[in-house]
Parts: sequence; structure tokens; C-alpha cells
Amino acid sequence: MTSRAGVSPMLHRLAAERATGALIREHGTLYLEDGRVVHAESPATPGMDVLLTANGVIPADGWWEAVDQAGAGRRVGRYLVEQGRLSDGALELCHLGAVFDAAYFTLAPSSGPTRFRYGVAHWFGTVRPVPVEAVERETLRRRDLLQRIWPEPDTDTAPLTRTEDGGERVPSRRQLVLDLVDGARTASQIALTLGRPAFHTLVDLRRLASGGLVSPAAPDPASVPDWITRHADVDDPDVALLRRLRAALEAL
Repeated sequence: MTSRAGVSPMLHRLAAERATGALIREHGTLYLEDGRVVHAESPATPGMDVLLTANGVIPADGWWEAVDQAGAGRRVGRYLVEQGRLSDGALELCHLGAVFDAAYFTLAPSSGPTRFRYGVAHWFGTVRPVPVEAVERETLRRRDLLQRIWPEPDTDTAPLTRTEDGGERVPSRRQLVLDLVDGARTASQIALTLGRPAFHTLVDLRRLASGGLVSPAAPDPASVPDWITRHADVDDPDVALLRRLRAALEAL
């Protein structure tokens, strides 16, 4: 199992004291109410606006109406339900998915500062508070899942490129992700384009990487220092292939 070391000790202290406010970390923010997580956001993940509008769950004008009418009162979610834009169940399901998605990135190990702003609430409003233990458990489960699929994390953050044009068929959902791999987009940018949770996109990309279909794009030669180029070993083996073999052996 993944170590608990990467989960914020401060988060547990705040849960114990039933704190309300915003836990701000390098990769995102968790919003707490009485020690439970009520919202999460991260630059790495699509927000509720994208998740609800990109795939036509609600029209864009319906979203902005809710923000204009209810944002100041921190009850955008409830407004969408009251106006018939969403059912209670659909709101809870979408919001819970967004919380776990952003929390995964927010709670990633980092060397950046962590701080807590007491009394701060998010304008979307409370939908269904989630215990800190459940957020932590799901975060660790997701780390373990990605590690089992493909142990190299580069595909999570680097621009990605297709490594083969071969005829291997992949599921249609994964094909949509593969179609957006262009040597420039990262996993987060692909998720934003598709309007999907970022973690689900990481899963698809790691499966594609384990199958040899994608890999981190090579850095721009203009950005590589001369001394690296001069000392590069022209006979280096296919590193991606070795990684795939290692992953396969570890899975046995």
C-alpha cells in the first residue's frame, strides 16, 4: 500500500478541531466545514463549470445564471436544483466526483507551503460534506491504482506524444484521449478539452503508456543544455520499452 506520508497532517488536525475554512496547498485547495471537506479545486482538474457544461448536462447560460444569482450567497449548487437544471442526485454525484478529483491533486506530495484560512467558504456552496478519512482513503486508493497500471508518473504532468501508429485497438473512451495526444498537451489539458475528471484521464493515459502508445514528449532541443547533448549516449536502449517490460514483470 502507498504510505500515508504524502497526506497532509494539517488536514487531520483541522478535522479533529472541526475547523471551517480553506486548506491551501501547492496543487489546490480543500474547503472545510466543521472539519469535513465540502469542496475542492485544483488547477490540474476541470471545475464544476466544465464538468456540467462541456458535455451538455446544463447549458452554459444556465451555469452563468446560477453564478450571477446565487454565487454571492454561496449556494450555486442549490440554485441549479431549485431551477430544475439538475436533480439532487445528479448534483451530489457530479460534485462528489469533482471533490475527489481535485483532492487527489491537492493532496499530492509537495515541498510547497501549506496554510489554512479560517472562515473562508467557496461560492459554490455545500452539497454533501465528506469526512476527511474518506477523502484520504480515496486519494491513497487512486495512487495505488495508478502505480499498478504504470509505475512511471511522467505521463501525469508532461506534454505527451504518440509513440506508435500501429493498429492496436483501444476502447472508444480511451481512443478519444489518444486522439488528443499531440506532443504539446498534458493530461490536465486533455481532461479540460474533453470535460472529464482529470484522474480518469490519468488512468487512460497510463494504460496507453503501458501499451506503448504514448510517452512523455522529448524536450525541445533548443531548451536542452549543450553539455547534455554532447554527453548523450547515442547507443542508449529504448527506455520506454524497458519500462514496459519492467512494469509487466512487476505485475506478475
